Amino acid sequence: MASKYDGLSRIIIQNVGGKENISAITHCVTRLRFTLKDESKANTDILKSTDGVVTVLQSGGQYQVVIGNHVPDVYASVVSVGHLESLAAKPDGEEDAPKEKMNPFDTFISIVTGVFTPFLGVFCACGILKGILALLSTIGIINGAGGTYNILYSLGDAAFFFLPPILGFTAAKRFKLPEMEGLLLGLALLYPNMLDASAVDISNLFKIPVVMPPSGNYSSSVVPVICAVAFAAWFENLYKKFIPDTIKMFAIPLITLTVSFSATVLVIGPVASAVSSALSFIFNWLYGVSSIAMGAVVGALWQVLVMFGLHWSLIPIALINMSSGGDIILAAMFGTTFAQTGAVAGMWLKSKDKKVKSLAPAALISAVAGVTEPAIYGLTLPKKGPFFRTCAISGIAGAFLGAFGVKAFQMAGMGVFGYTAYIDTVNNNLSGMIIAIVISLICVVAGFVTEMIFYKDDAPAADSSAKVSNAAPAAGAGEVLVSPMTGKAMPLSELADEAFSSGAMGSGAAVSPSEGAVYAPADGEITVFFPTGHAIGMMTDRGTEILIHVGMDTVSLNGKGFEPQKKAGDHVRQGELLLKVDLDVIREAGLSADTPILVTNTDAFADVVQRADGPVSHGDALIETIA
Repeated sequence: MASKYDGLSRIIIQNVGGKENISAITHCVTRLRFTLKDESKANTDILKSTDGVVTVLQSGGQYQVVIGNHVPDVYASVVSVGHLESLAAKPDGEEDAPKEKMNPFDTFISIVTGVFTPFLGVFCACGILKGILALLSTIGIINGAGGTYNILYSLGDAAFFFLPPILGFTAAKRFKLPEMEGLLLGLALLYPNMLDASAVDISNLFKIPVVMPPSGNYSSSVVPVICAVAFAAWFENLYKKFIPDTIKMFAIPLITLTVSFSATVLVIGPVASAVSSALSFIFNWLYGVSSIAMGAVVGALWQVLVMFGLHWSLIPIALINMSSGGDIILAAMFGTTFAQTGAVAGMWLKSKDKKVKSLAPAALISAVAGVTEPAIYGLTLPKKGPFFRTCAISGIAGAFLGAFGVKAFQMAGMGVFGYTAYIDTVNNNLSGMIIAIVISLICVVAGFVTEMIFYKDDAPAADSSAKVSNAAPAAGAGEVLVSPMTGKAMPLSELADEAFSSGAMGSGAAVSPSEGAVYAPADGEITVFFPTGHAIGMMTDRGTEILIHVGMDTVSLNGKGFEPQKKAGDHVRQGELLLKVDLDVIREAGLSADTPILVTNTDAFADVVQRADGPVSHGDALIETIA
């Protein structure tokens, strides 16, 4: 997606000597940090005079382009415009930053949601097209074997059949792997040789037996390609630093793709097959023990099995059962589609979330026709609660279908087009179809009512920001900011770093600290707490934007000596402890501990005045913004 910073990004890339002159790029809280092969190729004077660039500094082997508070957006644009993903590092210190702990299921949901989100709109559109074609074919408007149907079905089914390359591309973004490598991993899984084992020999790789997944190939699969890309990203980061620059362009993709694809077909395929065999055994056993238990388990787990491609292990059993008098397995999962349909309708009506409102109509139309992937991956699974509730409803429906002895006698369509599967044509008996219709309608109602009762939008962050904004006048109201540190107050002009001393980043004051503690200079919300702990951004309740940057070039310490006591998103009161700092660590590294306190939205005020000079304690008036 185009960014408003793309023009600036092109100017920056051109004037640091071009893409070929960049060895690495990262960013800190205010500046882009380039490692250049030859700094003499950079046009520093041009960059300094470019709108959007505050100044340029050359320090510590880095070519630093000072941008300001919106540096993350510019960084993202530079990486995108220049296709610098392979050279881009995480923002300084991010590798060592503590991460929010998630259980395995939450992690899985986060990953799946992340890789599906970029193409959910297209996914929904294809699902709707498949549903419309199924409807028109069923009622006889178009010939289901004719050219119109086949050509348009090719478009509608493409997003489903070619899921591996699509997800390979989006997963690559998620795992920070070059997108073309992720795309190629997905394409390789669908190469003609991999689609038909009877056409060519794919029985072994390096004399190691290759076991394909239960379906016989990886088309329409989700988990295998995500695992492949995750492995590829991890593996590439492990070795790429050892590859000489002169051969990186082709050596890295060659090694990454060969090893990752080999690992995928040798490990993921066999693992899926082993799990599938175990499931076949379990469901066969359940089938013999109790049709009710079988129906409940299949109904409750069907959506999960589909996500992992493991539902294919049940299809052979179902086909055998159909040939010998009817199958309960596929009958047991019939409620899942309708539970999803009802849940999506309930979420659509209940939610005030714009994203839910926009996705729900398309997902609903698609689900009615039996294509529930847009509903699952776009709505119910990311919200978790609706997904689990539809599983429970489907399990209960499966138990009832099993109790009533409903059987599928032939393969049929999906969703509302699947009712004909339950007609016993041999005995001319419609009772199974009637029961299936009644239970499917109950599933729709149950899904709808359940979400109308239990569904809630995820909006704690929005509530928090609303609380602050309701109390906050418009920026420019003016206030007194107290010193966040104890030490010696001084003008910004005395700082050694030109980006701060020039005032280009904003007006304010500086403190040369004598104590290693940083306190809130006003009531407000922490908007940024840089992973290394050396920089804190705040928005006060009266609309003043503040940046506290502890020391000069302290980002190079990668968090050593910094102990954050708060985090981004916290609302703090004036005087609350934000950060503990070991000043000795800073000074032993040969760095200055002088700390600028900047008002970064200086233009919103008539003036910004330094109120203290010389000895100052935290809590003393330091800066006043004049309305």
